[in-house]
Amino acid sequence: MKSPAPPTPKRQWSLNSRATRGLLFQLVALVLIALGIWFLAHNTQRNMEARGIQSGFDFLGSAAGFDIGETMIAYDPSESYGKAIWVGVLNTLKVAALGIVFTTILGVLLGVGRFSRNALVRGICYGYVETFRNVPILLQLLMWYLVFIEILPPSNEAWNLSGLFFLSKGGFSFPYPTAGLGPVIAGAAVGLVGVWLWLRHVQKRFEATGRDGDRLWTPLVIVAACAVGGWLVSGAPMQWNLPEQLAFMVDGGVAATPEFLTILVGLVMYTSAFVAEVVRSGIQSVSRGQDEAAAALGLNPRQKMKLVVLPQAMRVIVPPLTNQYLNLTKNSSLAVAIGYPDVVSIANTTINQSGRAVECIAIIMLVYLTTSLSTSLLMNWYNQRVAIKER
Repeated sequence: MKSPAPPTPKRQWSLNSRATRGLLFQLVALVLIALGIWFLAHNTQRNMEARGIQSGFDFLGSAAGFDIGETMIAYDPSESYGKAIWVGVLNTLKVAALGIVFTTILGVLLGVGRFSRNALVRGICYGYVETFRNVPILLQLLMWYLVFIEILPPSNEAWNLSGLFFLSKGGFSFPYPTAGLGPVIAGAAVGLVGVWLWLRHVQKRFEATGRDGDRLWTPLVIVAACAVGGWLVSGAPMQWNLPEQLAFMVDGGVAATPEFLTILVGLVMYTSAFVAEVVRSGIQSVSRGQDEAAAALGLNPRQKMKLVVLPQAMRVIVPPLTNQYLNLTKNSSLAVAIGYPDVVSIANTTINQSGRAVECIAIIMLVYLTTSLSTSLLMNWYNQRVAIKER
């Protein structure tokens, strides 16, 4: 006969109870914070009214009247301030997303390179880390901007590779498909599902038999094959927008402006130095006995790093790695120093024209708060996935 469950103890609502006092203190703190926010907002509103300063977000529907040099979506100066700020948000997200991807790749390579048996490789990685992490990011951005503006040739003398890729003071131009891109992306998305199934199968087989499978080339082949399959299913269109060297400029294709290249390269080079240190410290946190045990099993150095060291180091790497991703996103606001039209730059122009400083600053704060919390949420989820499960 199943024994009855013990009765749930009732909460004792008494000031002698630590739980009750803790709840009461939290409620008092929330009330004080709410009152502080209300006081600041009310005082700011009264001061603005006393000085005849307009307030409110109604200006977002007014015509902006200024052009934006680099956009991801169609934009015209006759459109609203809200559309202009949205263009800046997309530009910021583009830099942050690409920067995180390239920073992760370069930082991991540098961190692992610190343990190379080749003294030259170790020295290069060490010199890179110590150089780039000890120079302020703003100075590095200015340095890269001067490189792109002063060293690269003018647009009419652009460096080119196979007549398809051009690099000059006008930026980096490369071909762009004008037809069939949607089916290719859809096929690649299907391929990612196939990669997930393959990696799941490999992991289950590894846990059951100890035999590992390919986790790099096979997934790449799956994604590439599905992308090509989507292209073939759509009728194999072959329409490309190719860049072309003209008398005074490079026309056609897609061009990454010098400002975009500057902020992207600067953020990646700077943040990857910190990521390399995070990876190095995570690898060093794994006890030497684990490395010796892996060697006793006959694993080569690549297998030891891939199957034994890195999986255990991830629990140390992920939390500080999240901080570096957040720093990269927030440091992208320095793009205003080199003229890249991110959300801060466009909001500054909006402030100068509309006079709505408080509202524009609030929008900037909301954008960075949202992106930072979203990044933290995603990385916390990943941290739970790679954490070592205790019995």
